Amino acid sequence: MKKLMSFFSLFTSMSTLVCCALPALLVSLGMGATLSTFLSQFPQLIWFSEQKLIVFSFAGLSLLIAGYFQWRSQFEPCPIDPELRAQCLWTRKWGLRLYFASVALFFIGFFFAFLITLF
Repeated sequence: MKKLMSFFSLFTSMSTLVCCALPALLVSLGMGATLSTFLSQFPQLIWFSEQKLIVFSFAGLSLLIAGYFQWRSQFEPCPIDPELRAQCLWTRKWGLRLYFASVALFFIGFFFAFLITLF
């Protein structure tokens, strides 16, 4: 369940990038025509920008749930067998990295969706 929630939080965090960070990056790099072409080919992506509060709420909730599972897993014991223990520790380490990458993507998207408009 922990691994599933880590991957799920990554994908929901990536939706925040599609919503806000990617369009802002393309426009700031002078690639507005590229963004326009991309959105004309995939007009469904406009929904993410229109519903950014829902997208960010859902992504934030999934990150909180995944964070709970990450926190809880640090107290679970690993097997005694050296191979299984190594695999357990490796999975924990990469699960935590994946979680922090998801949180970073969420905050990048949050910055471009809500905070950049304040400047």
